[in-house]
Amino acid sequence: MLGLGKKTIKKLITHNGSFHADDIFACATLSLMLEKKGEKFEIIRTRDEEIIKTGDYVFDVGGVYDEESNKFDHHQKGGAGVRENGIEYASFGLVWKKYGVGLAGSVEAAQIIDDKLVAPIDASDNGINLVEKKYDIYPYTIEMIINAMRPVWNEDVSMVDEIFFKSVKIFESILKREIIHAQSEVEAKKKLMNVYDKAKNKSILVLENDFAHHKIFDDLTETYYVVFPRRSDGQWGIRTVRKGFKTFENKKDFPREWGGLTNNELQKITGVSDAVFCHRALFMAVAKTKEGAIKLAQIALES
Repeated sequence: MLGLGKKTIKKLITHNGSFHADDIFACATLSLMLEKKGEKFEIIRTRDEEIIKTGDYVFDVGGVYDEESNKFDHHQKGGAGVRENGIEYASFGLVWKKYGVGLAGSVEAAQIIDDKLVAPIDASDNGINLVEKKYDIYPYTIEMIINAMRPVWNEDVSMVDEIFFKSVKIFESILKREIIHAQSEVEAKKKLMNVYDKAKNKSILVLENDFAHHKIFDDLTETYYVVFPRRSDGQWGIRTVRKGFKTFENKKDFPREWGGLTNNELQKITGVSDAVFCHRALFMAVAKTKEGAIKLAQIALES
């Protein structure tokens, strides 16, 4: 049993046997929601239809999607709906659609998490490929991490429920961190747009905080470089802005001859006395001061 508080125990019911990212994260979302409310609850894994009928929240089992009565299955004929981007809902997505805004604190933060975590898991659970296979290997996804938690054929399968409950707690902590990241991104975007709107030179944005996230700049067509303080070492970084979030291609690379140079070599070729480093992939450079970083960005822009 998992839960908090002294109220009536709520029943969270899902299927028994093997588990996947879909039901783990649906359970983690409901757990977070009930913990936030101070509700006491238990998680039951079964396929017994009579027990399923007693559930306050039923997900990934039962053959019914009814948001009002907290039934979140997607295996029934016709499924349980499709997002505007074409990705079908699985149980995680159905639960997040109802409770995500309340947990994330805003529509914007909830959507960030849906795009980053929920929809990809729903896609995988519904057999939708999101990544083109270019090599004879697969990316190590969160689904694979959860698969690694499951007992293999020569292990004791009777432990599967206990492993499920432990996994829910592990991925609940990850969901908490994703919520923090999404909330931070929403706040950072507001601050960034304030800087952007006030900037006389929008080609190079100078930030006073380290929130130089690539995705935030997608719609800022005038910006090529972002200068920001590095919290890790007190120096100043310069990042190129990508052509879009789906690509690693930059609007304008740093000069090719800077690639991989450090300290004296970079200072000599740029004329910037406190230049520290330029990444060999030409997307990042570092200087000791804000003034040095701005100068590097200006040279790169004019090159």
